[in-house]
Amino acid sequence: MTKTQTADLSLMQHSDLRRRFLFMLPAVFVTYSLAYLDRANFGLGAAAGLSETLHITGAQTSLISASFFLGYFLFQIPGAAFARKHGAAKLVFTALLTWGVLASLTGVIRNFWLLVVDRFFIGVAESIIFPVILLLLTRWFTKGERSRANTFLILGNPVTVLWMSALTGKLIDSLGWQKTFIVEGLPSIIWAFVWIIFIKDFPSQTGWLKRESVATLDAVLLAEQAEVAEVKAVREALFRPDVLLLAVQYFCWSLGIYGFVLWLPTIVRQGSGADMGTTGLLTAIPYAVAAVFMLVASSISDKTMKRAPVVWPFLMMAGFAMLGSYFASGKSFPVAFVCLVLAGAGMYAPYGPYFAIIPERVPKNITGEVMAMINSAGALGGFVGSYFVGWLQAATGGPKAGFLLMSIAVIVSSLLILLLPRQRTLSA
Repeated sequence: MTKTQTADLSLMQHSDLRRRFLFMLPAVFVTYSLAYLDRANFGLGAAAGLSETLHITGAQTSLISASFFLGYFLFQIPGAAFARKHGAAKLVFTALLTWGVLASLTGVIRNFWLLVVDRFFIGVAESIIFPVILLLLTRWFTKGERSRANTFLILGNPVTVLWMSALTGKLIDSLGWQKTFIVEGLPSIIWAFVWIIFIKDFPSQTGWLKRESVATLDAVLLAEQAEVAEVKAVREALFRPDVLLLAVQYFCWSLGIYGFVLWLPTIVRQGSGADMGTTGLLTAIPYAVAAVFMLVASSISDKTMKRAPVVWPFLMMAGFAMLGSYFASGKSFPVAFVCLVLAGAGMYAPYGPYFAIIPERVPKNITGEVMAMINSAGALGGFVGSYFVGWLQAATGGPKAGFLLMSIAVIVSSLLILLLPRQRTLSA
C-alpha cells in the first residue's frame, strides 16, 4: 500500500467511510448474536432439566447438542462457494428465517430423534453465517481495520451469552425451558427482513456512500490484494501447509471453547448449588470479561499489524486457567470459577486477530472457501468437544475430566500457532 493511499483512506475514515462502521458492524453483530443465541441457550436448557422432561439419558442429551455441529461442519464450504458466486446477503436472509423456525421447534418437539434432526438442520442453516459474513467484511474493511471489524462481529458471541445467560435463566424459571426456546427463536425471523433491506454485498451497491469514497476504498483493497501471492484453484489453497495447520489449530481451539460454552451452566450449577436464575448470572461473568479482552486484543493487533503473536499467548493463558479449574474443582468453587473466567477471556480474546490472518495470506477469489474450511474444522472440534465433555460429565459424575480434555486441547492450539509458516507474498 502506498503512502498516498494510506493518507487518502485515513482522511475518508473521518468522514464518509466512517458510515461503514455505523451500518455494517451493528448489522453483522446482531446477526451473529442471533445465530449464537440458540447455540448457547441449549446449554441452559440442558442444565434446567431437558433430559428429565424428555426422559432421555445424559449421553442422548450430548448427542442432541453435538448433532448441531455435524450439520454446521458439512455445509461450510458449499455455503461459502454459493455466497461468492450468487450473493452473500440473500443467503444470510434465508439462513436467518430457517434457523429461527427450527430454533422455536426445539421447544415443541418431544421425540429424541426428531430433536437430533432439528438440531442438525439448525447447524446447516447457521453454517454459512460466520464464513460468509467474514467474507463480506473483507469487501468492506481494509487490512488495518480488519481485526477490529472481525472482533465486532465475533463480540456477538460473548455479548449474546452474557445477556442471554442472565435473561434465559430467568425465562426458564418463569416459563420453562420449552417455552423459552420458542420465544427465543422468533427474533431471528424478524431480523431477517431488516437484514435484507439494509445490507448489500459490495460498497458500490449502497446508496449511503459517495462514489469517491467507494473508489478510494476499492483502490486500497486492490492494493492490499496485490501483495498476496496468487492462488488460482480452491483445491490448491485448501491443501496449503499453512491452511491445513490453521484448520487443525482451530479444531483444537473449538474443542475447548464449545465444550466450555455448552457445559459451563451445568458445571457452575453443580459447583455452586445455585438455582437457575443465579446460575445464569454467574455464567454471564466470564463472557463480560471476555468482551473486554477481545476489544483489547483486536486494538493491539491492528495497531501493531501483528496477528499470530497476539493470538497464541491468550490461548496459552486460557489452557492453563482451565487446567487450574480442573485442579480446584471439588475443592474450592471460588478458585475454580476465577479460573473459568480467565479461561473464557483467553479463549475469546484472539478471535479478531486470528480471522485477520486468512485474508492476508490468501487472495480474495478463494478467501471465503478457506475461511469456511477452517471454520468447518472448528465445527468438527465443537462436535467432539460438546459430545465428549458431556459424555465425560455423565460418565464420571463431575466436570473434572471434561475440563482436563478442554485444557489440553486449548494448550495444543496455542502451540500450533507458533508453527505457522512464514507468510507467502509476491515479494517473498
